[in-house]
Amino acid sequence: MVDDRQVRPMLTVREVSELLHIHANTVRRWSDRGILRSYRIARRGDRRFRREDVARFLAELNDGRIQTPGTGPSVNQWREP
Repeated sequence: MVDDRQVRPMLTVREVSELLHIHANTVRRWSDRGILRSYRIARRGDRRFRREDVARFLAELNDGRIQTPGTGPSVNQWREP
């Protein structure tokens, strides 16, 4: 028998984008690049995300272990005064 703790609902692209306050296309792009782990389901290949993976992603981002486009130095920091 399957325990409810083993089967947890997975998050959609929209739900992850709302949690991270980013556009859904950014979630898809990060998934394609392997920055954010996702699972493809169904014939259409819809993406689903585990809460644990999103939490791990946030922890690694906050610790500076990973950088995503837009989280590094600002373009303005590299310009001549």
